Amino acid sequence: MPRKYRRYFLKAKEVKSMLGEVSERLRVDFKQIFKSKVDMELVETDFAEIFLINGRPLLVRINGKSLPTLAFNEIFALTPKVVVDMGAVPHVCNGADVMAPGIVRFEGEFRKDDFVFVVDEKHGKTIAIGEAAYDVDSAKKVAEGVVVKNVHFVGDKLWNFIKKLAAKTQ
Repeated sequence: MPRKYRRYFLKAKEVKSMLGEVSERLRVDFKQIFKSKVDMELVETDFAEIFLINGRPLLVRINGKSLPTLAFNEIFALTPKVVVDMGAVPHVCNGADVMAPGIVRFEGEFRKDDFVFVVDEKHGKTIAIGEAAYDVDSAKKVAEGVVVKNVHFVGDKLWNFIKKLAAKTQ
């Protein structure tokens, strides 16, 4: 956990703006997920801005790009997935990009640069979130090379910080 970080609540206007930005990027209606009022806190660290929604670390902004965290289970069913074989899992969980030979199938529609969840084929567990290098139709035809650029994965700095943050707030 970073030695220093700042944590504070955002104003309603900032919350609306952030949710609008991420809704558009992910093509997901957050009103569908959060039916009640949303309280949003911002945790500023030296490596990312983490957005706590109703006390849960659900969104993050890294290098100016906003994306869901691996803790955002409610969005999982609404977003596209790339299913990888079990041989790819340790590599993806060490930060490697998702390569074409390790992909078993695609679920849902996505365009180039959209965020997709990377899941293992055996358990269906989310192991990473990445940016698609191709749209889904082109990705199905790719035989080699990077198909998904790994952005956030199980065991990374953000994952570990979120776990410690969640333990502190409980």
